[in-house]
Amino acid sequence: MPGAFYTPDVDRDGFREALLQIMERKKHWAWSHFTTGRVPKERLHVHFEQEYETYVRDFPVMVGWAYVQCPVTEARRDLAENLYEEETGGLIAGRPHPELFLEYPRGLGMDLARFDAVELLPAARRYRATLDELTQRRGWAQACAVTTIFIEGTDHERGELDATAAKRPAPPLEQHPLVVHYGLPVEALGLTKAHRRVEGSHREAAWRIVLDHIPTADRGGVISAMDAALAAWLAYRDEVAAACGLAR
Repeated sequence: MPGAFYTPDVDRDGFREALLQIMERKKHWAWSHFTTGRVPKERLHVHFEQEYETYVRDFPVMVGWAYVQCPVTEARRDLAENLYEEETGGLIAGRPHPELFLEYPRGLGMDLARFDAVELLPAARRYRATLDELTQRRGWAQACAVTTIFIEGTDHERGELDATAAKRPAPPLEQHPLVVHYGLPVEALGLTKAHRRVEGSHREAAWRIVLDHIPTADRGGVISAMDAALAAWLAYRDEVAAACGLAR
């Protein structure tokens, strides 16, 4: 736990370390079940539907909330580039990222009409409410950190900042778990391909915004916001795992 860093005047190195420690806890016991084919195919729709409704569909809007609140010109430019790519795919992907996400369930033969009216599970609803609170009503610093670091980031964030740390795995697309275990056509991995092309610059920009532009007085609040997002996310993923028939 990064509690030792919970002071409003935490220094830059302590702030960075606190955020990295939070992100290193962003991993869930059930994920290996999803990546090794142990989730029944007929229940995968639960995962995709809940992910889409909790944040994927509206992620460009969340970045937009961070953008419109941000008073720092340099940070707004990075956020604007991120927003443009997520909303339009105009820089890399060629299509909006939420649309590309739907290629996963489409490629698996799922009924995409289900995604027009997803009913969030209780913990998923709480996670989404947490994201809305942190991106809309807690100021630009928390909105930037939660969108660009927490939502977009992984437990390999240290590798984005430290050349000696473990990097985010990027196996060949033909070895993607959805391809290997569930028969997803490689052509349906458009979002995965886009992420691999853009995420390096997005991670660099995210950490630049947070470490270089968030005022010292706001750092404690950002750490608390990130911790709140993590707690809500872990509970949400517990719930999805249970709905997919998984037990710890």
